[in-house]
Amino acid sequence: MAVRKGLDTTMELTRHAAALREQGYEFALRYYSTNAAKNLSLGEARALAQAGLQIGVVWETRGTYANYFTRDQGLADGAMAFRMARETIGQPYGSAIYFAVDYDPTQADLDGAISNYFTGVHAALYVGAEGKPSYRVGVYGSGLCCATLIERGICALSWLSQSTGFAGSKQYAEQRRYSLIQMLPVRIAGQDGVVLDIDPDATHPEHETGLFVV
Repeated sequence: MAVRKGLDTTMELTRHAAALREQGYEFALRYYSTNAAKNLSLGEARALAQAGLQIGVVWETRGTYANYFTRDQGLADGAMAFRMARETIGQPYGSAIYFAVDYDPTQADLDGAISNYFTGVHAALYVGAEGKPSYRVGVYGSGLCCATLIERGICALSWLSQSTGFAGSKQYAEQRRYSLIQMLPVRIAGQDGVVLDIDPDATHPEHETGLFVV
């Protein structure tokens, strides 16, 4: 398999889907969150799919500091992400929901609060799907974060943050252990001259990514 070119953004992409495909983008990563303004909509998901782009999703609200991460927060976030995926988008089972750890966590954070958070996420997905397999759990974060959660079987997929100064990130990138890797922000042309603020992303050619279409 070849490396595939993609992007992530908080901007709504419905009217820009065809323009992105013409520029060689093959997938777009969008959001589930408590902020409706940045969330993926069903119309947007369908427009992306019709233009030939796969879709990825990440849950992110305030996961930028250690105290956010608790088992109870994982239960709440997992339950809401499950409802958005299943009821709003119709995201197919077997694809992934990534959960963001958007800061530079210590090993102690990962051993404690963040592992507890993902325990809650898994429990919420289990309840939502009535004990049946549903969505694969991915993590967006630093190299240390991705490596720890993958090695322990807490997450199945990893999306490496663009923040190369975070612990373990350079090594994780060099070893190509990621499913997805994010690059530094750029601005590109959308439809009708609209400028889009995006982060470029790429897939690992031999790893599953959890992307989907609807």
